[in-house]
Amino acid sequence: MCVRRCLAGLTFCTCYLASYLTNKYVLSVLKFTYPTLFQGWQTLIGGLLLHVSWKLGWAEINSSSRSDVSTWLPASVLFVGIIYAGSRALSKLAIPVFLTLHNVAEVILCGHQKCFQKEKTSPAKICSALFLLAAAGCLPFNDPQFDPGGYFWAVIHLFCVGAYKILQKAQKPNALSDIDQQYLNYTFSVVLLALASHPTGDLFSVLDFPFLYFYRFHGSCCASGLLGFFLMLSTVKLKSLMAPGQCAAWIFFAKVITAGSSVLLFDTILTSATVGCLMNFHKLIIPNLLPPASRSRDSIAHTPFSPSSAQA
Repeated sequence: MCVRRCLAGLTFCTCYLASYLTNKYVLSVLKFTYPTLFQGWQTLIGGLLLHVSWKLGWAEINSSSRSDVSTWLPASVLFVGIIYAGSRALSKLAIPVFLTLHNVAEVILCGHQKCFQKEKTSPAKICSALFLLAAAGCLPFNDPQFDPGGYFWAVIHLFCVGAYKILQKAQKPNALSDIDQQYLNYTFSVVLLALASHPTGDLFSVLDFPFLYFYRFHGSCCASGLLGFFLMLSTVKLKSLMAPGQCAAWIFFAKVITAGSSVLLFDTILTSATVGCLMNFHKLIIPNLLPPASRSRDSIAHTPFSPSSAQA
């Protein structure tokens, strides 16, 4: 069982790293900044592969009642906001900066639990949340590659992630499984993003994309769709095999190696002040590696902004 858990964790980290780096390459190097098309493609591939896996018996999708589906609909709307805003933000921000801002969503969840659900919160967790909030707040003033548009979309992204986690935690036990939720997210996202591609101008603007007929663009887009799907599956597997604390540890490890690798592979400028802000982001995650017994698995959301991972 220990070997099985280790393999599941390593598979998750590999998919997480590869998914982020591939998305960053498409968005920042190739500059394919048409989020309705890029995210629509990823959700379409993910939805088709999940449907085929269900038909072949490799994944279980339960027949959900209309009430369960309608209850989950607001979360699916937020999911579209997560992947759209995340795509816009990641195209302009360095991966370490994006991950730091992404983790502020945990502060939103923590604040909601403390203020509205009156859950008992330890002083260590409150201090960690404040450290992370301060680090994220200082980033724009110390980022040598500051882009106001990137930070604007990152803020929208983190609020959508926080609201999504709140709705996910409020779901009735066993109402919808993780696979059911993701299947609904995929289906709703494909429809909504397809409808939005014309009003946003992406549908016709993409014809001017310089790499539209290049194999490296086609290969990168295919890889992004496949990696997003495998990341979703590896995340679900990780959650099913491990306790929430162990799952959080693997997510933390995946984010660290992803942030470190991105600095080596992409044009990233880091000053000492920026590094100090980035180093503080772990102060919210570390105390949560040993969560209280009352914490459910649902509070460990999936993962990056990609359709399968935009919530971690």
